[in-house]
Amino acid sequence: MTLEQATAFAHDWVDSWNAHDLDRIMAHYAEELDFCSPLIKQLGADASGVLRSKAALRAYFATGLTRYPDLRFALQQVLPGVQSVVLYYRSINDWPAAEYMELNAQGLVQRVRAHYAAAAAGA
Repeated sequence: MTLEQATAFAHDWVDSWNAHDLDRIMAHYAEELDFCSPLIKQLGADASGVLRSKAALRAYFATGLTRYPDLRFALQQVLPGVQSVVLYYRSINDWPAAEYMELNAQGLVQRVRAHYAAAAAGA
């Protein structure tokens, strides 16, 4: 993934979240996925902290958008990799966040490891 591709992806991803447009957000994700986040537990989506289907991810994101109606992300840095990208951004309540995303051959996110400041992670 080039820096230009990663940056375009990142801006569209952040813009879709800032618009609270669930369909546009979900357009970034593959049907089958492996999404791991401490907020999954915190929002009651799954005790394991891992979601494996797009339907479960959609429900989790919908809960998050409802719980945080003023949610706004601020992109800080984009790090491209091989079929992957790391996004550093400010998340809910302006907490620092980083997400490692692996993309499939169609350019859709199939694996995520989300990391948040201790307060957001429930620590």
